[in-house]
Amino acid sequence: MGRTVTVATCALNQWALDFDGNLERILKSVEIAKCKGARYRLGPELEICGYGCSDHYFESDTLLHSFQALANLLESPVTQDIICDVGMPVMHRNVRYNCRVIFLNKKILLIRPKMALANTGNYREMRWFTPWNRSRQVEDYFLPRMIQEITNQETVQFGDAVLATLDTCIGSEICEELWTPNSPHIEMGIDGVEIFTNSSASHHVLRKAHTRVDLVNSAMTKEVLVATLDLEDVRSYRAEISSRNLAASKAIPYCRIKVNFALSWSDNISTPTSEPIQWRYHSPEEEISLGPACWLWDYLRRSKQGGFLLPLSGGVDSSATACIVYSMCLQVCSAVWNGNQGVLSDVRKIVNDEAYTPKDPREFCRRILTTCYMASENSSQDTYDRAKSLAEEIGSYHININIDGVVKAVWGVFSAVMGRLPQYYMCGGSSRENLALQNVQARIRMVFAYLFAQLCLWTRGIPGGLLVLGSSNVDESLRGYLTKYDCSSADINPIGGISKNDLRSFIQHCLENFHLTALRSILSAPPTAELEPLKEGQVAQTDEADMGMTYAELSIYGKLRKIAKAGPYSMFCKLINKWKDICTPAEVASKVKHFFRMYSINRHKMTVLTPSYHAADYSPDDNRFDLRPFLYNSAWSWQFRCIDAQVSQLEPKEVNSRLEDVV
Repeated sequence: MGRTVTVATCALNQWALDFDGNLERILKSVEIAKCKGARYRLGPELEICGYGCSDHYFESDTLLHSFQALANLLESPVTQDIICDVGMPVMHRNVRYNCRVIFLNKKILLIRPKMALANTGNYREMRWFTPWNRSRQVEDYFLPRMIQEITNQETVQFGDAVLATLDTCIGSEICEELWTPNSPHIEMGIDGVEIFTNSSASHHVLRKAHTRVDLVNSAMTKEVLVATLDLEDVRSYRAEISSRNLAASKAIPYCRIKVNFALSWSDNISTPTSEPIQWRYHSPEEEISLGPACWLWDYLRRSKQGGFLLPLSGGVDSSATACIVYSMCLQVCSAVWNGNQGVLSDVRKIVNDEAYTPKDPREFCRRILTTCYMASENSSQDTYDRAKSLAEEIGSYHININIDGVVKAVWGVFSAVMGRLPQYYMCGGSSRENLALQNVQARIRMVFAYLFAQLCLWTRGIPGGLLVLGSSNVDESLRGYLTKYDCSSADINPIGGISKNDLRSFIQHCLENFHLTALRSILSAPPTAELEPLKEGQVAQTDEADMGMTYAELSIYGKLRKIAKAGPYSMFCKLINKWKDICTPAEVASKVKHFFRMYSINRHKMTVLTPSYHAADYSPDDNRFDLRPFLYNSAWSWQFRCIDAQVSQLEPKEVNSRLEDVV
């Protein structure tokens, strides 16, 4: 009887519709797994076509090319003598399923469809796939002829079944199924399944790793003593639990696919087992430093551009974005120094130098990041100094632009056509004039950002262009505190799903761990757009005053609106308790009404938000994350009347309560 088994799981950097690249990476992972002695190889969800195909799943081409890639895998010498578990879409009886296809030595053992689909936040699996709702049931699946010619099988089992090898029993879960209250591994374990696999395509969200690891650990502690692959430990642990044995005696059995293959070697009694994984939880600040940085690197190398251009204002948001790029440079250099030839090859392609090897993160940052401070007459010396100091510390190629001439030229055209020249509010103008003058500056910066991104490398004799980075945080997007098509418009935005509070914590983390001392003054400065005239050389405009709410309040509104699914009335009801020590019911009502007015007035801006790294569950990003309307009746008349009715009932009680306290 076999004791120890070696299995391999793979996290591959697959790309939607990149069938050649995806196939190459799958084969490489199988080769590595076999070299390490594995007899079972598990890959990520939908790895053959890539998880992010979206509406391409509707196309027959995607299904066809997935089977063509599967045919290549079946025929490859690399996949022989190891059970391969790959992910791909499969059409069965004219219904699309998200499936695992498990095969061994040119024979398909089982096609296992996903039974619980992810359908919230970023996920739209129910749009493209149907869940398999027949627990413990299988059907015949008629294979395409291209596969039949390789496997000599006309049909294979399709459905909820497990594999019975010569030495153990293996059950399969797919991502979301682990998150359901009655995960399949529970019933599988009772029926004698000893090894559970779970392929996943779960995206990164700040603080989500804790939940994901806890789920995996809870699945394991129901079944085994320690996280090891000694089957005798599993059997011994189960055998002494009488309640489990009683449940097992009554269990409805799974269909078992017999596999004439063993995961264990006959002479492996002396093979050491793996030690349990000691998971290290990253802090949210570390997650921001690592996750968005990897996303930026992935986008940069795949887009084949020459680097990034970042409008660097000297504020928290753009500085945090610069720090994420610097963190990316640190990780890239570390990978190269550790001998990662794939990363080195990508680096050389990006900088267009086949002999280049990065020696220092700052030097590499200068190669791939251009920062740009775009000054106007409303800009302060402080923000200029902060941007310059940070650029010097991270090593970016830094340039300064003055946009006053272009802004005044635009005003001059307007005045020549309309016969009037708008004025700032503090100079006697109306709020409409004030906002229009601010927006001109913001939009001019977007034009300059793209101009310099296209031609900056050209002026330096370097081929290629730069990707423009946006730096609007999730809270500003939620409130709509940005100009449509201004410098918040960019190619990608690494902080678009991160709150202001988390960004400030991240800046502190970078100050302490990256030793970027310029961040100290950036943290202490009040957030400002610097679009209105200075007062005696000092900034008079602040973000929170302009917004009519604090960033801390914005985060609360976002979580209540998106995660708690609160409308105006529900939000008011929740906040009168949460803020009872700092606000009267009338004040809470005023805050909630102001938020919903601003949110609804600016909702149209979400249709043009720069594609972002989603790290918060309350991102307002339209189409990709938040499917709410973008045109509202911003009066919210019915909803606000309900709030007012509650205030009228609560306020007298508030007054009486305060009088009693005084007495």
